[in-house]
Amino acid sequence: MRSDTTALRRARGGVFGTFATSGFVMGAWAAALPSVDHRLGLGAARLGTLLLLIQVVGLASMIVAGKIADRITTRGLLRWTGPATQLVLIAPALAPDYRTLLVCAALYGVGVGFVEVGLNAHSVELERHYQRPIVSSFHGFWSLGGAAAGALTSLGLTLGLGNQSILVIAALACTAAFAAFTRPLLAPPGRADGDSAAPARAGRLGVIMLGAIFVLGLGGHLIESGAVDWANLHAARVLDADDALAPLSYTVFACAMTVFRLLGDPIRARLGPGPALLGAGTLATAGYALVLASGAVGGLALAWAGWLLAGCGIALIVPVLFSAMGQAGGSPSDIALISISGSTGMLLGPAAIGYIADAADLTVALMVPAVLAAAIAVAGPITMRRLPSGAVPETAEVRTSVAAAR
Repeated sequence: MRSDTTALRRARGGVFGTFATSGFVMGAWAAALPSVDHRLGLGAARLGTLLLLIQVVGLASMIVAGKIADRITTRGLLRWTGPATQLVLIAPALAPDYRTLLVCAALYGVGVGFVEVGLNAHSVELERHYQRPIVSSFHGFWSLGGAAAGALTSLGLTLGLGNQSILVIAALACTAAFAAFTRPLLAPPGRADGDSAAPARAGRLGVIMLGAIFVLGLGGHLIESGAVDWANLHAARVLDADDALAPLSYTVFACAMTVFRLLGDPIRARLGPGPALLGAGTLATAGYALVLASGAVGGLALAWAGWLLAGCGIALIVPVLFSAMGQAGGSPSDIALISISGSTGMLLGPAAIGYIADAADLTVALMVPAVLAAAIAVAGPITMRRLPSGAVPETAEVRTSVAAAR
């Protein structure tokens, strides 16, 4: 029992570490973009193509990653692809020209897709062992990793290090860290080390139910993209905020979402998936309503209150979906659908809102995520009630170990 308890705790620490490392790499890449743009003379069009390529290739690789994880396990997927993905961060630092950078970006996109599917699917597998919600806090650590990357990049530049040196150091350090964090990850339920038998499958989800989960995930990420890409622009364009204050709109949203993800597991454990989605959708709807109203009354202060509420609500949507899929016995390829819906939403959301804003105005465009949040508040609980209950049976020894690990 002592061995099982230690293994669970070490695996949970490993998942925290892999999420944080992955978030750090993403944050370091984002922080380096201005320097890469300046060094290679990319310009807005080439930079946009580069970012789009990563998204599209990452989305395509997610479709394959779930099937691969079904065969070699999520732990195997992360051990093979995770460290290599972190190492590719060296590419923007050393790429001599735009064409080379595109090739490296495509490779990075493949790795991002594999790692995202592996991380989320393995976190769900670990949650099955714990038999209580633990997924949300992992996503919070991803956000903390990204914030730490931005802060350390700024510190490094202040100390006189160049962006190229910072990226090389970050890539090497994160490659070693990710490899170390994957060592304690658990074998999936029903498979012990060295056993070639297929992992236990607790239940099978129909096409309609998988489609419903996909649509909820797509809606959740479309709502998030409304804040990520348009919160600051709303403050500047609609509210005429000062240049120094407008960027704080996204900061308020991001901080609220990070904190609520770190604290969200006990809330989900108490409420259950259906009521949690009801509350999350309601908070997000109320938040967007305040943002929309801020153009007429309240101004920037009301908008910040709205983004705070929206961040708290959006923080819970995706973790609830991952957990519910795991509780229903979804395989890694099933769980990958949520990652695919996320990339699709983040790819389509900003453009859709932009086109509507161009045809009408930004206030009208932001009504779209507000309506989607209300739809999740209604449809989410209904979908959760219809999901099959397929928890993986545990032996008495494992149940005792889980209780000790808690």
